[in-house]
Amino acid sequence: MPRRRTAPVASAMAPGGPATRDDHDNPWKQAIAGAFPEFLAFYFPAAHGAIDWSRGHELLDKELRQVVRDAASGRKFVDVLVRVTSRDAAPRLLFVHVEVQTQRDDAFARRMFTYHHRLLDRWGHAVASFAVLADDHPEWRPAEYRTETLGCEALMRFPTTKLLDHEHRLGPLQQEANPFALVTAAHLQTLRTRGQAARRYAAKWRLIQLLYRQDWSRQRVLDLFAVLDWMLHLPPPLEHQLWQDIGEHERKAGMRYVTSVERLAIEHGLREGMERGMERGMEKGQARTLARQLARRFGPLPAETLARLDQATPAQLDLWTDRVLDAPTLQAVLDAH
Repeated sequence: MPRRRTAPVASAMAPGGPATRDDHDNPWKQAIAGAFPEFLAFYFPAAHGAIDWSRGHELLDKELRQVVRDAASGRKFVDVLVRVTSRDAAPRLLFVHVEVQTQRDDAFARRMFTYHHRLLDRWGHAVASFAVLADDHPEWRPAEYRTETLGCEALMRFPTTKLLDHEHRLGPLQQEANPFALVTAAHLQTLRTRGQAARRYAAKWRLIQLLYRQDWSRQRVLDLFAVLDWMLHLPPPLEHQLWQDIGEHERKAGMRYVTSVERLAIEHGLREGMERGMERGMEKGQARTLARQLARRFGPLPAETLARLDQATPAQLDLWTDRVLDAPTLQAVLDAH
């Protein structure tokens, strides 16, 4: 049975978030990797029904990076490749490629075409590409790419889902059991509460409480919390208040899901940001994110590791972030060579 592997998360810009955050690989990828069947069931149910989930599925993050590493310059994008098995009478391997696009981009359809054909060249004919449009432009709905030269024509159509189309059912979304109903609700609340910090705080706290009520594993809660935390960005005073509320909620419920490594790292990063300026705060934010990644891969971090992260240079943080995807051990990530 194919193994399912998950990829760690890096910091990113949420819709409506501050300009200092960017849309490099973000918690969408971790959420999709951790609940890929539910992702397809929610956004692309026909595709979900055509897959034999009893045969497992495997995330091919490293393989995808090898195929598309030079397909775009500058900005990175949220892309996922998963190997699954069809439900046909004669089962066959399928490769499902997913792109999450958080901003309008006139080159998006061409990128989908480029990635799809690179994957076809690498894996064969059984490749399906899907797009999640998480931007805030209702009329922007790329779904095909066509090119023609001297009578030679190529056409690619790809299924898409537009998160804005769920606006009319925001209330019911918050009651559904599929984790991507909650992710979609968080995205819509992000758009609704732009420039309204108090409303955003209330929306974020409600979604976090709903997250805790689900009978999900600790890892799934962490993955989805990362998406909510990234989307519904709060100013430091309200962020601090939110962590106090989360800590109290977890204390009463007898659980410690997100208030161990994450809480200490985030609070420390906020202090550093205020005391030593935005640049230093951004470094602490990167160290915070790396601490979460390491903890998820290798378990609770020793005090000396947290100290190394706290004192690391930007170059060291970049190097360790690159290694965290593939390193077999914590020591291999932090090795000096």
